Amino acid sequence: EVQLVESGGGLVQAGGSLRLSCAASGGFTFADYTIGWFHQAPGKEREGVSCIRMSDGATNSAESVNGRFTITRDNAKNTVYLQMNSLKPEDTGVYYCAADTGLFRICVLGQAEYWGQGAQVTVSS
Repeated sequence: EVQLVESGGGLVQAGGSLRLSCAASGGFTFADYTIGWFHQAPGKEREGVSCIRMSDGATNSAESVNGRFTITRDNAKNTVYLQMNSLKPEDTGVYYCAADTGLFRICVLGQAEYWGQGAQVTVSS
């Protein structure tokens, strides 16, 4: 079974940066999956932020984070990163990583077979 563990969350001032990590384990073929990052702001529904196809590194990101957030992967470490720059108070919330073998399913529909436990990010104004 795939296990995803997020790390790197915390408290940062507006304009600051954080890097989230999503480490995957479970004896699966990482290259078969697409990994996505999702954001759930307080009192709101979860929404997709960015996703990356592990086989070739193809990415897709929400317009709201283009130019500020970058998703990358390290296949050797089975880890995906989300570099978040120029953070805004509205970026506050819980960030989840998720994994699915279907790129359309995870990147467009926001559905995934496996989910991490989430990492809290708080951006103060």
